[in-house]
Order: sequence, then C-alpha cells, then structure tokens
Amino acid sequence: MKLSEIKQHLSALKTIAFQLPDGSLVPNHFHVTEVGKITKNFIDCGGTIRNEEVVNFQLWNANDYDHRLHPEKLFHIIELSEKVLNIPDLEIEVEYQGSTIGKYGLDFDGTNFLLTTKQTDCLAKDNCGIPTEKPRVKLSDLQKQTACEPNSGCC
Repeated sequence: MKLSEIKQHLSALKTIAFQLPDGSLVPNHFHVTEVGKITKNFIDCGGTIRNEEVVNFQLWNANDYDHRLHPEKLFHIIELSEKVLNIPDLEIEVEYQGSTIGKYGLDFDGTNFLLTTKQTDCLAKDNCGIPTEKPRVKLSDLQKQTACEPNSGCC
C-alpha cells in the first residue's frame, strides 16, 4: 500500500485498527511513534547495485490505555512527514514489536489495516543459477526412467 492509499482509507474511517497476520489485533491504544523514509542502498549477490525506498511506520504499545490514535491524527502525521521529509508516494512498511521487531507490508480489508508477511528473496536468480520457476516434469516421463531393481545392489 502506498501513502496515497492509506490517506484515502483514513479519510473514510472513524477508528483505526491494525490486524496481525495471525488474525489478532494490535491493541487499540497503540501509538505510531515514527513515520519516515528508509533508503536502502545495497549490492545483491549477482553484483547489481540497488536502491530501494519505503515509508516506514513504527507501531508501539504503551501503558497509556486512555488514548487512541484517531484517523485524522494519523492523516496529519503522514502529511507533515511528506512535507517536512519530502517523502514521495512510496510503499509503506510497518514495524511492530513481537519477540523482536517485525517488518510487515500493509493492506486494507475495508475495516482493518492488515499487516502482511514479507519474505526474503534472491534478486539475482539469473546470475546465481536459480530457476525462476520449478521445471515441469510429466509423471509419465518419470515412470519411463530405469528404476533400481530389488537385490541389484544399486539401492
């Protein structure tokens, strides 16, 4: 989800809820402690130099049970961040504290913002000899292969 999309969703909501991948909700007294732009400059395993930018939201639970972040407040924080930090309409990544800091993608189901799982990946599969998709094998071809005979000593 991009910044423009979350602002569109926020403008139509009365309350904000974030749902973890396991279906549980982030406690409703969470705070958004950071909105920022993260720039990652790196070289992949194939030797290609890469540059990625995302907007980072950090969610945090406090013992402050009497306050709840309202949609218009988060909208204002986002707009201020865009202006002051010169943030373009980038994809959003969310940090949330579990047993360690987890990084999540962000989606919306019409009611809740969904923290989606992220996966590592090889960005240079063609340079590393990793097939981009599994080779297709016909079952009939497998049955034609010479099999090891019982008592032949090959197994």
